[in-house]
Amino acid sequence: MWRWLLVVFLALILIQGFLPLLQKWGLGRLPGDFRFRLFGREWHIPLTTTVLLSLVCAGIAKLI
Repeated sequence: MWRWLLVVFLALILIQGFLPLLQKWGLGRLPGDFRFRLFGREWHIPLTTTVLLSLVCAGIAKLI
């Protein structure tokens, strides 16, 4: 269980680090990525970006 927590933590750190680069490429602003303001906060739900990145990762995993 500790290994999975470490993997998830490291993955979140990597994603956070690459977020400006991904946004520069247009990920996070695709149709189906929701941004809205609720209770004075900006909320961002990147559904389409998540599906796209999951497909890319699955394709890479299948090749390896």
